[in-house]
Amino acid sequence: MTSVVRVAVLDDYQGVAESMADWSALEDAIEVAFFHDHVSDRDTLVKRLASFDIVVAMRERTAFPRALFERLPNLQLLVTTGPFNAVIDLVAAADHGVVVCGTGGTAAATAELTWGLILAATRHIPLEDAGVRDGRWQQTIGRELHGKTLGVLGLGRLGAQVARVGNAFGMDVVAWSHNLTDERCAEVGGVTRVEKDDLFGRADVLTVHLVLSERTRGLLGDPELRHMKSTALLVNTSRGPIVDEHALARALQEGVIAGAALDVFDEEPLPGDHPLRTAPNTVLTPHLGYVTEDTYRVFYRDAVDDIAAFLAGTPKRIVKPR
Repeated sequence: MTSVVRVAVLDDYQGVAESMADWSALEDAIEVAFFHDHVSDRDTLVKRLASFDIVVAMRERTAFPRALFERLPNLQLLVTTGPFNAVIDLVAAADHGVVVCGTGGTAAATAELTWGLILAATRHIPLEDAGVRDGRWQQTIGRELHGKTLGVLGLGRLGAQVARVGNAFGMDVVAWSHNLTDERCAEVGGVTRVEKDDLFGRADVLTVHLVLSERTRGLLGDPELRHMKSTALLVNTSRGPIVDEHALARALQEGVIAGAALDVFDEEPLPGDHPLRTAPNTVLTPHLGYVTEDTYRVFYRDAVDDIAAFLAGTPKRIVKPR
């Protein structure tokens, strides 16, 4: 490394990274550049990052495949906000001598957004809000959640929080994942474990809370969508590739299910010509699950801490291949 370590903070869309942590604790040792735009072109990204020793990546907004590591010989430390990052090739990072560290986070933010999406979709809040502003009045009829069935696909930390709120709404909560047990359901409370087909068939609201992996990629495709009720709502605040997006767009166009509320997509930002942009009965948000002031303060506080630890020769929160 050079005497002054150069740090790039990427994809700071809202321009808040500098104010969310005490970067001055490192000011004598580092020079920080905050980038507020997203660069998707590989050559442009390499040109931007070529002179930096450390990069702080915001979640999975910018991918770091092997081909990128090969072109960044000065990179020594890559900090990802959050405890893991599906678009960083950790094996390639290790092969190129790059240490990858993560941060803490909060679970509440995504669980809360999940319920915001559910309520927005079932009560048609975006459409009615736009209608009032445009001079219209009462265009839709909403649906109540009380007495309906909430299907939770994945009962981990986030899924459990969503399930408990479902209980508070008076919903019948059922869940499935590959390794889910009756004991886990009892631990969460008010949740019944069912088989996968039963989950899809019974859910009035199906919400996805799985980690993206080879066995969950494309888990919810055309057969599963067609097994759901025609009145069902699909909600995904986990990872886009768990759901087959093109199968979902067709299902919405054909009325196979009643609607979808989505915060995550295969490609982000969502391309302008993507069929989900014009699919009916959808609520779409730009991956806001983790985007809260509370979470950002944890992300950037820990990122500064990671950099300080690395410079001291004692890196922490190292992210290793699973």
